Amino acid sequence: MDRDRLRHLLDAVRRGETDPEEALEALARLPFLDVEGARVDTHRALRQGIPEVVFGAGKTAEQIAAITRALRGTRQDVLVTRLEAPLAREVQERLGATGDYDAAGRLLWFGPAEVALRGKGTIAVVSAGTADLPVAAEAAGVARRFGNKVETLADVGVAGLHRLLASSEILRTARVLIVVAGMEGALPSVVGGLVDKPVIAVPTSVGYGASFGGIAALLGMLTSCASNVTVVNIDNGFGAAHVATLINRL
Repeated sequence: MDRDRLRHLLDAVRRGETDPEEALEALARLPFLDVEGARVDTHRALRQGIPEVVFGAGKTAEQIAAITRALRGTRQDVLVTRLEAPLAREVQERLGATGDYDAAGRLLWFGPAEVALRGKGTIAVVSAGTADLPVAAEAAGVARRFGNKVETLADVGVAGLHRLLASSEILRTARVLIVVAGMEGALPSVVGGLVDKPVIAVPTSVGYGASFGGIAALLGMLTSCASNVTVVNIDNGFGAAHVATLINRL
């Protein structure tokens, strides 16, 4: 339950349209529900403005379906991340072939096809190379499902900087930027030097041996000379989109 639904429920009780006992039953579902193997946080949307998101990796189809049913039972939209296609199909089968699967971002969505915009501006998701696209797609997909307008720029890394500069209008007009890069992780510093907005850097595990599975990019981003750059964990497109959403609502 989020703030809008809670306000609607209380208003309905005040107007006499909803029986107080029905309202109590709805509120009794707060703040969590127990299902097999999980304690589902139904109160998070009310506390944080964004509902609980299901991390799909490491979970079985049965577990994901049970958590999804619990959240849907409280009339919440549900987003499942890091879900490979075969497991996503199995989850959909268990839930009656519902849900919208985004293969590029490995996201399974149970909610409206078009989410109402709540962000005040545009989030730009910028990725350095084609190999970084899975993480960038996760960031873009999550940001859209959280009610943001999203623009994407792909394959604009520092090996050919003219590709980035050709899209300077998107960079300059974005309210928040998520910049995804592997290898040496230089792109967020470049973008940070071009804009006056927050830049959320996402290192990816893409690169040759000395990249150490994204450690080199992570350290490069953490030591960026651009003071408007902040950094999330390796391959964490979801975390970047979550923080960008909060900034875009301010």
